[in-house]
Formats: sequence, C-alpha cells, structure tokens
Amino acid sequence: MKPDTMRIRAAESGDVIAISEMLQQLVAVGKRSSPIDPDFVTDTYIHNPHGILCSLAEDDDGQLLGFQSLIRAHEDNRYGTPVGWGIIGTHVSPLAARRGVGSRLFETIVAAAVGAGLDKIEAFITSTNLEAQAFYEKIGFRTHRIADGAVCKVWST
Repeated sequence: MKPDTMRIRAAESGDVIAISEMLQQLVAVGKRSSPIDPDFVTDTYIHNPHGILCSLAEDDDGQLLGFQSLIRAHEDNRYGTPVGWGIIGTHVSPLAARRGVGSRLFETIVAAAVGAGLDKIEAFITSTNLEAQAFYEKIGFRTHRIADGAVCKVWST
C-alpha cells in the first residue's frame, strides 16, 4: 500500500465499531494498555464536546488503517495539557504500521488545528512507547515535559 492510495476522511458514528476493533488489536500486540469499547470510542473520539477533528485513513477496500483525533484542552483534562492547546492521539493498525498512515493523517489535523486557532498541539505518549515518540519527533513535535510515566511532546503552528 502506498500512502497516496489512502483515503483520509472525517470519522463518523458508523466507524465506531471498526475503530474499537482496531484499538483492541493494538491492545493484543501490546501497543495499548487498556481495551476500548464502542461507548468510549463514541464519547472520546466521535462525539467529544471538545473535539475538533477525528480523521481516519482507509485503504482502497475501505479497511481502516488508522485514525487521529484532535481535541481542545479544557480545564482539568486528564493529560494536564494547558487549556486552549490541542491534544492529539494517533492510532495506526498493527497491519499498517510504518506505511505513512500517521503522517498522512497529520496533514489533515494541521489544517484543522490552524482553522481552530490552535497555537500548540500536545501528544501525551507513554514513556515506554519509543515508536510513538520517534513518530512525533519525525513530524515536528519536541519534548517539553515528562509527566506520570509519559513523555509529552508539543508541536507549534
């Protein structure tokens, strides 16, 4: 699969099951620590009141390759991200890892962040997830704090 054959689009309610199943695959291969049920996916990614964009990547057959979410940090957010910054989450199917999915999704997220007036986006990455840390560094994020077993990287517009 080439990155240019991916279709990037906004996630919708009909994508909840596919997203939940992909997150379960990430749990199974040790890339995520907790299972994610459809209600969590709906509340956190699809219909989050602080959500700016949740985009997903599909292959030519409509198979979910990954998704990326961007929300606006609010008071008392669970990551400790400064209020008004963006919070990004990137999740790529184990079957599509290292194929440019996250980078392609980020192009859409950048446009959404600029459109929403965000100056900064933070990624809250488990300190043991070296692959994710390297990915965010590659796309321009830089470490700005360490918190509760996580490396927090920031990207500035």
